[in-house]
Formats: sequence, structure tokens, C-alpha cells
Amino acid sequence: MGDKSKIEWTDATWNPVIGCSMVSGGCQNCYAQRDASGRLKNHPDYSRVIHRKLWNGKFVFRHNVLDQPLRWQKPRTIFVCSMGDLFHESVPDEWIDDVMAVTAMAPQHRFMVLTKRPERMMKYFSVGAMCVRIGIRQSIEKLGGEDIGARWKNEALPNLALGVSIEDQKTADERIPILLQTPAAYRFVSYEPALNGVNLQTIVLKKKEHGPDVSINALYGWHGGADSDRTMIDLVIMGGESGPNTRPMHPDWARSIRDQCAAARVPFHFKQFGEWHEVPIGFTEECPAEPKHCCWLTPDGTFSAIGRGRYKDDSMLMFRVGKKRAGRLLDGKEHNGKIRWR
Repeated sequence: MGDKSKIEWTDATWNPVIGCSMVSGGCQNCYAQRDASGRLKNHPDYSRVIHRKLWNGKFVFRHNVLDQPLRWQKPRTIFVCSMGDLFHESVPDEWIDDVMAVTAMAPQHRFMVLTKRPERMMKYFSVGAMCVRIGIRQSIEKLGGEDIGARWKNEALPNLALGVSIEDQKTADERIPILLQTPAAYRFVSYEPALNGVNLQTIVLKKKEHGPDVSINALYGWHGGADSDRTMIDLVIMGGESGPNTRPMHPDWARSIRDQCAAARVPFHFKQFGEWHEVPIGFTEECPAEPKHCCWLTPDGTFSAIGRGRYKDDSMLMFRVGKKRAGRLLDGKEHNGKIRWR
């Protein structure tokens, strides 16, 4: 962690706030929880947010790393709070104010914030929430920075991208519409770990009051159509699950998102297959003797170990080959899409 990162879509990570709690199926094999309880377990900050290898619901504000981006002179893309969720309901607004203050004070960098709790994020960035703007300005003054109120006004920070993490159609339908309603200069979606297929062109917007649900094309936003001046999503990141006890990702899910993004001219970043990779039906020569290292996977996300589950005509044989061997080539090609920062 710090000014260099192995995460393919960012240059650095910055963790002024750490801690989280599970909120959906994508959290089951959380890499951050695994790192905090593993290689970082003896770190005084991370030991406070973990209990018996699980998030304990507590959060730590790391004052010693708050000004870290201000000390980085070389411009870079920074993943904010990779070891937690900045918009968790237990994180005080004052902590978020401090993080946003540093973001505003470091225009040479590009910041990307990812959350599974878009409701809190939308409320925080709401144009009507003037206390948020005041809070950030007060944090800038506290940090000794120049008051940016006159030039920033109520506009979104131009070096900040807001994103939501999804894992299936249900979480896409729940979180993406809220992201699209959140004031932001840039928006992105992280579809990782991919646990089922997702159609971004037919996101269901649930009506809270009387009236039917409506479908929107998330890649084109509310107004839709290929003639839109600008898409509402600036980047889609996708990847399979990695680490122990991982679930396989169907290659067709990745192909579908790749094609949806290409049609909408939205950058697509394919991060990884994860631990599993496809094998043509009938090819079993390299299948390990242990059934747990092979499985049948159907397009709807159902998977079963060889010899223990029922084979279906649309099943794909998957091998657990490890993250490195599975790689990040989709049909022989890398996809390294990035936000087109202006």
C-alpha cells in the first residue's frame, strides 16, 4: 500500500480511513479483510478493526497518512480507502471532510473512491447539503490550505471519480441508479467479484412511490441513446474472485460487459479471471484428481464439483489454476480502459 500499487487500474492507494463490515455476497471473500487479518495483523491500526479474522465494525482514522497525497509530487491515480468503505454508515462526516479536503488540495492527482453504500455517498455530495461544503472548507483551513470556496462553489471536484462496487444484477440495480443521481465529475463501476451476469443496458430503477419500475441504460444515463453528448459511466472495471475459497467467473459475463462497453464507447478494464479458468467441454486430461479443483459452471452462476453435481447442457468445465495462470487475457487480449480525465 502507498505510492505504488499492484492493482492494475490505479497507481497508488491511500488509506486514511480503514475498517468495514459485510453488506452483500461480494464481501464473502473480501481481500481487504483477508489482508487486515493476515499480513497486516500486527500493524497497530489494522489490529483495531479485526476480530478473529473478520471486520469487527470499528473504524480508525489514520491522521499520520492524511497528508500523504500532498507529499507526492508526481501526478498519479489514487485509489482512496482500498482497505475499507469511506461511506460506511459508521464513518463520521468530519472524517470524510478531511479526505475530501486533501483531494481538493492535490489537483495534480486523480482520486477514485469506491463504495458499496451509495446512499450515504449521494447524501454527502448532495448539492443541497451545504454543510458538507462548509465542512470541507473548514478542513482545508485546518490543514493550512488555500480556501477554494470561491472557485469551487457547488461544482463537483474535477479530480475525483465516484464509483460503486457490484457483483450481480441485483446489486447493479440497487447501486448504479443511486450513483447516477450523485453529483460527480466522473463515475465508474467496479464489477468485482463477478458472481453472475449483469446487463448494464437494462438497469431496473425501483420506484419508491406508486408506479411501475423503469429500466435505464446505465452506460448512457438517464437520457439514453448513442447520440448522447457524454455517457454517465466513465469506466467499468471487471474481475473474477481471487484468494482462498473463491467462486468461478463465467467468461461469457466478461464478454458481455466488454461488448456493452464497446457499443457505448465506455472504457472497459478487465482486471483478472481470478483463480479459475475455462476449459473446453470434453477436455479433462489436465483436470486434477481432487474434484474441488474442477467444477461445472452454468451461465446463471450455479457451479458444482465434478462428480458431485448434475451436468447441464450449458455447463462449462472450469479448472482452478491460480490467479497468475488464469491471467487477465479475455479472448487473447488485454483490456486496460481508464477514465478519460479532462
